[in-house]
Amino acid sequence: MRQAATPRLILASGSATRRTLLERAGLRFEVRSPGVDEAAIKAAAEAEGIPPADAATLLAEAKAERIARREPDALVIGCDQLLVCEGRWFDKPESPDAARAHLLALRGKRHDLVTATVAYRGGERVWGDVTVPRLTMRAFSDAFLDEYLAREGAAVCASVGAYRLEGLGIHLFSRIEGEHSAILGLPLLPLLAFLHGRGTVAA
Repeated sequence: MRQAATPRLILASGSATRRTLLERAGLRFEVRSPGVDEAAIKAAAEAEGIPPADAATLLAEAKAERIARREPDALVIGCDQLLVCEGRWFDKPESPDAARAHLLALRGKRHDLVTATVAYRGGERVWGDVTVPRLTMRAFSDAFLDEYLAREGAAVCASVGAYRLEGLGIHLFSRIEGEHSAILGLPLLPLLAFLHGRGTVAA
């Protein structure tokens, strides 16, 4: 797999998981943390009744656009993900107790991981995608939940759903629909299709 020397590819994200996904896909890229106020953008979008897909896109655009202004010659990738269950938007739990509340709210129900990805070049958006994996949690027992939280520890606060599918979190589910990388926060199939299509990566 050959990647063009230009434009440079930049991931506008502080997520170690997204970085790992791109590394495993064999891409050469740089990482920049955009430093946008995600909570404020999300809160405003929710208050205004903006649909989750549009809100996730707004967040992804804010990240990519900020870095693209500093790096006009680069191709900048921005991403964001919202967890939505029965109309409620979830944030990352701030404590194990908050993670417990999240998981109790999600138990036995299906939720969506609304995942938006955009690309900016020269200050302009050149591509975008919204992918929505759907996951159904099984009706696990309180005893199982206690053991899960004890074994996962602080890791439950690292993701919006309080689970890691690559770890013990897989035991929480009865059904998973969607690309694994999209569930982790960066849908590789549509992104790679875009990169192949524009010649950034050899087709």
